[in-house]
Formats: sequence, structure tokens, C-alpha cells
Amino acid sequence: MKIAVTASTADLSSAVDPRFGRCPYFLIVDPETMEFEAVENPNVSSASGAGIQAAQLVASKEVKALLTGSCGPNAFQTLEAAGIQVIVGVSGLVKEAVQKYQSGQLTTAAQPNVPSHFGMGGGTDPSSGPGFGMGRGMGRGMGQGRGRGLRQGMGYSPFPQAPGSTPFAPPMPPLSPEDELKQLKSQADWLRKQMENITKKIEELEKKK
Repeated sequence: MKIAVTASTADLSSAVDPRFGRCPYFLIVDPETMEFEAVENPNVSSASGAGIQAAQLVASKEVKALLTGSCGPNAFQTLEAAGIQVIVGVSGLVKEAVQKYQSGQLTTAAQPNVPSHFGMGGGTDPSSGPGFGMGRGMGRGMGQGRGRGLRQGMGYSPFPQAPGSTPFAPPMPPLSPEDELKQLKSQADWLRKQMENITKKIEELEKKK
């Protein structure tokens, strides 16, 4: 059984990185032996869709759980659809976080704990940089009176803001055709996986009738 932990560096003595989609590394750890694999996150500088793509990367490692500081709605849904437990609010050293998980001290989250685009400021402090509120987005008639549209339909969020954060991200330029295509493909991939999981669940429930 393996778990994934967001990390600032590629070893167990690293601090847990508070960002999921834009953390520098994922450490894939066996909590019983503490053997691990360091996986560099290729989505750190992605213009869009970092959370979904990072979630797909983690899911490909067949982990049971993810330990991180924060996780937004898109990534959370993707991980949940893949059957991965999401544990947020984790801090300290990676090895200590793994030990806490192994001893049952950590609790699975029922929902994401930050809005979309969290962590786009580039820093490791979860309360710094833009990332809350309205992001640049899909547009296409999905706006809510602010003229910008909701990015992936989730740009506005009821989640509380971290202390010191700005209420809205600064205006961002429109997505390039390449980035928009990449974003749409990520969304489509997640929707396919979610439909597969829903269909599988329906079949299981029908068999129990």
C-alpha cells in the first residue's frame, strides 16, 4: 500500500508542501517500510489545469491516500473519482506526516479546503499570492456579472480566505488556444473517469437488489 505526499524537496526530511497542484515533488511512500519514490511534478508552471493534471499523475501511481496542505475542487473531485483518500491540512516534515497517517492520527477530508487556483502565487506560504476568488476562465457565457467568466466553472468559491490573502486574483490574459485545448482535454478526461466510476457503482448497486 502506498500513499502520496506533496513535498518541497525530493526526500523524506522535506517539508510538506501546502500546494497540491503546484508542489515541486510528490513522494510516493510505503508507510510500513518508509521506502519511497520521488516524482517531480511537471505541472508546477502550468498555465491552467495544474490540479487536475497533478491528480491524474498521483492516480497513475495507484496510491491509497494523498497527504497535502490544501486541495482545490477540481483536483479533489479527480482524486475522489479515482478512489484516493484526500487528507488536507497536513504540515511539518513528510516523514512525520507519514507516521501520523500510519498511526491513524489523520482524517480523510470530506471536501476541498481551498478554492480553485490556490497556490498560483508560486510561494510555499499558503496565505500568499493570488489564487482566491475569480480566476480567468472559460468565459463562454459562464460569467456571474463580473465579466470574466468562471474558470472551469469553479472560479468563485464560498471557501474562507486565508489570512492576508487578497480577495480576488488580478485580471489575467485570455487562454491561448493551446492552453484552452489542454484545459478542456483535462476536464474531458476527468469526466470520462467520473462516468466510469458512476457506472461501476450503479452496476454494483443493481446486483445487490
